[in-house]
Amino acid sequence: MNRRLIINIAKALMFARWKQTLVAAIGVVFSITMFVTLLSFMNGLNDLLDSLILNRTPHIRLYNEIKPTKNQPINKDIAFKKGHNFIQSVKPNGGRLEIYNNASILKTLQNDSRVLGVAPKIAAQVFYNVGAIDLTGVINGIDVNAENKLFNFSEYVVTGNYIDIKNIPNSIILGKAAAEKMLAEIGDVIQVTTAKGDRMQLKVVGYFQSGLQDIDKVQSYCSISTTQKLLGKTNNYITDLNIKLYHIENAPEIAKEYSKIFNVDAVDIQTANSQFETGNHIRGLISYAVGITLLIVAGFGIYNILNMMIFEKMDSIAILKATGFSGKEVKYVFIVIALSIGIFGGLFGIIFGFSLSYLIDNLPFNTAAIPTITTFPINYDPKFYLIGTSFSIITTYFAGYFPAKKASKVDPVIIIRGK
Repeated sequence: MNRRLIINIAKALMFARWKQTLVAAIGVVFSITMFVTLLSFMNGLNDLLDSLILNRTPHIRLYNEIKPTKNQPINKDIAFKKGHNFIQSVKPNGGRLEIYNNASILKTLQNDSRVLGVAPKIAAQVFYNVGAIDLTGVINGIDVNAENKLFNFSEYVVTGNYIDIKNIPNSIILGKAAAEKMLAEIGDVIQVTTAKGDRMQLKVVGYFQSGLQDIDKVQSYCSISTTQKLLGKTNNYITDLNIKLYHIENAPEIAKEYSKIFNVDAVDIQTANSQFETGNHIRGLISYAVGITLLIVAGFGIYNILNMMIFEKMDSIAILKATGFSGKEVKYVFIVIALSIGIFGGLFGIIFGFSLSYLIDNLPFNTAAIPTITTFPINYDPKFYLIGTSFSIITTYFAGYFPAKKASKVDPVIIIRGK
């Protein structure tokens, strides 16, 4: 089999009907361009949503939840051991929110090779006192450096300097929506009241904006020491340990392990954000489905064009077979045509797809709700380009295979006799 000759014949047939060849190639180029652009944009959007929610969420959260004791006294009574005991209006036990022995737990976690970092935190329910009105709020006492390192805290502080709550005593960074409700300006002093009635004045040094309005209406941030002072607690009082792992997929298993070892409640990021993960997965499936549909439609276009080409080139096929070309070699001629369209269409498709994605990436996208975002989100993952190129080749191969198989079975005697 003379490969060079087959390629030359395929080239001659393509250029003899160059308009049809061009239409088929444009179909592949358009399909790959939209496939790459769609996946890049949809996954960029998913990354944006991840940054708004998941990047601010620990992979594992250790805490003590106030809940009823599982083993009630009646279950320990020998007289009722064999029965089924139904207890109504069970009240929570007298446990505390504080994580006991948190210093040794923190040291153990920091020495665990699976852990990227740990950020201690205190969650305090408070009321913001605005004249005669009390607004419900939550103050998060944080280790500023650890919070910024693990959860990019500084990126969400839209006004002021995040480090000020560490350097300035009795200071607070308010959620922007909460500050707007209280008309609190930078430098103002606000008063907060704890659930136990303790009051404290805090200086506003910044605004925090997560992009989630409901969160920004209630949440604010102080240093751990300020929050301990507000609650009247000692300097070893911690209610949460927020953990980030090197490998997020291990979070459920490690969370169960830590819960048993440290005798605390633990929740992993997959459990806490299961609905959000499902939404991301569905959006990804939709974008892949639309992109693959575009490729299949382009494949049918190539199939129709090659079918027409074979019908119009029956004389040429008959002459090739009459001069000694086998059916297999004739089949290869049309497969080469199809693959040429797929390869060059795929190549230009990923070039145009990257160019269109880059253009979208530089379009301004300004919204007051998400000040950290200035342009439309795009993900330049190389796998999108690899998948697009692979599908263009596979689709065009099968689009050319069946017409080529039909051409290989043409009987030259019947064609020539008919002429």
